[in-house]
Amino acid sequence: MDYSIPHDPTYYGMFDFVHIDEKWFYLTQKSQRVYLANNEPKPHRIGKSRTKIPNFMFMAAVARPRWGDDGNCEFDGKLGIFPFTNSVAAKRTSKNRVKGTLETKPVKSVNQIATRAMMINMLIPAIKEKWPPHVGEKVIYIIQDNAKAHILQSDPEWQQHYKQDGFTFVLTQQPANSPDCNILDLGFFRSIQSLMHKKMPKTVEDLSGAVIDAYKELHPKTLSNVWMTLQYVGNEILKHKGDNNYQLPHNKKKILEDEGNLPEQVKAPIWAVNECTQLYDEWKANQ
Repeated sequence: MDYSIPHDPTYYGMFDFVHIDEKWFYLTQKSQRVYLANNEPKPHRIGKSRTKIPNFMFMAAVARPRWGDDGNCEFDGKLGIFPFTNSVAAKRTSKNRVKGTLETKPVKSVNQIATRAMMINMLIPAIKEKWPPHVGEKVIYIIQDNAKAHILQSDPEWQQHYKQDGFTFVLTQQPANSPDCNILDLGFFRSIQSLMHKKMPKTVEDLSGAVIDAYKELHPKTLSNVWMTLQYVGNEILKHKGDNNYQLPHNKKKILEDEGNLPEQVKAPIWAVNECTQLYDEWKANQ
């Protein structure tokens, strides 16, 4: 936060941030460990090829969870996870379905057209529906990576929708070559994927349901911890002067929480902030 520099540099609370990202989820893994009871039959998996496992791309959106003074979760931060799929009628009858049956098919090419439609038709309504009550205008910053399929704030069609019902949605790009600056890449996707594979879906329809169920089942505390880790990652980036050559920090969040010392907003090391400020001023002077 600007006013905390240079004497007590503290990170912004990020409660008006929404992080979005896309990920491929596969129907199964090439190899998977399972635990069986005595005489329990081994699960049987069928696939055309080990190299062509069915998969879907999903767009997920998360915000920072909010907790009440009594420790109860007032807003879980999970805005939704949306598959890039189409419903296509079967062209001919087979042993599995009759002609005309609607089948779920993945979108073949996730480009700006598909991304724009997903954000306008799915993401914005989800935020408006689930966002916690707030007095006055609500400005929501949507953080995304720099993939070519993502649109910018200046996109003409987005400009027609970014203000609705007291909400203002601002698209912002995360720093380049910094996947740890996105909550989903930092750890949330990994947690969802682990839960999803435990369900062992058999069909592509099951896959979509398994991913959505895993997303809903994941405890808000897990998401809240990833938001805390993001602030500690910011400290590592400052210490390395913007480089990404660092190890992910482990700050014993569980122990700090049990002791009642887990901060909502992390403080940055003063020396690192001052060095980076000096480095930026030198770069700006040479432009």
